[in-house]
Amino acid sequence: MSTKSAAQWLVGHNRFEQKKESSSEKKNFGNAKTISITSGKGGVGKTSISLKLAKILSEKGYRTLVIDCDYNLSNTAVKLGLPLSDNFYSLLSAKKSFEECLVKHDGYYLLSGCNGSIELLNESVGIEKFIIDILVSHENEFDYILLDSPAGIGRENLTLNAYSDHRFVVVTPDRSSLTDSYSLMKILSNKYGVSENHLIVNKISSDKQYKRIIKTLGDTVDKFLGTRLKVLGSVDRKNISVDQFDRILFGEEEFALHQNFINIVEMFSEENVGTMVPTSEHGQDVHLNVC
Repeated sequence: MSTKSAAQWLVGHNRFEQKKESSSEKKNFGNAKTISITSGKGGVGKTSISLKLAKILSEKGYRTLVIDCDYNLSNTAVKLGLPLSDNFYSLLSAKKSFEECLVKHDGYYLLSGCNGSIELLNESVGIEKFIIDILVSHENEFDYILLDSPAGIGRENLTLNAYSDHRFVVVTPDRSSLTDSYSLMKILSNKYGVSENHLIVNKISSDKQYKRIIKTLGDTVDKFLGTRLKVLGSVDRKNISVDQFDRILFGEEEFALHQNFINIVEMFSEENVGTMVPTSEHGQDVHLNVC
């Protein structure tokens, strides 16, 4: 896989080390919109949200790809009940083609990460650069590419967030989730010039709690960072056991929970009217020989 485009993008963003300049978002190389599902703190539900959004987008006719960017502690396949694989490392080491490393599930495509791969751990290549290469090389095959990003402010996560067209920041009512996500947005703004993020509030107990969170975080971001925080909506906390939650979520057995995600997708879509056309209206689905 060629690294030229990714390398040029990274070199071109040496201004990250400078003061704020124009947006650090990528140029439009292809058709896909790249969305990073991200957070400052782990355990807020990013992976479940990524997979659920991918399913809804695919049901609306969009060609959708999910890339598990937590590349050696992968949870995507586990949550979907799919066999674990070393496809991520196989692609990185050029043992398999991109098409061979994808799995199609519920209408969308998934590139899952590895789980404790020593070979992957020993690789010296920058994983964020490798993932950007995938995006540059294949974004003309998809309408949406969702990056299930690791939590925190590590270099790899920050670079992928800065590269993405949009960032869906997932928070929960937990105070540390809010402060950590603010720190993430602060660094993205100050170091990478990112001026806009979207917000999803997960595990909400009441409308009052939801409104308090979006006001507190929105006012803080506006006052101290001068950036825009677009609210996409909330996901209700449901009295569902942990071991049953994903099965019910992906199976649409809880209609109100399912509707939360439909509302999020529709809210985002309303912002981008005319910029994306479902596959059924502009061509055939991507042709891939999946594993």
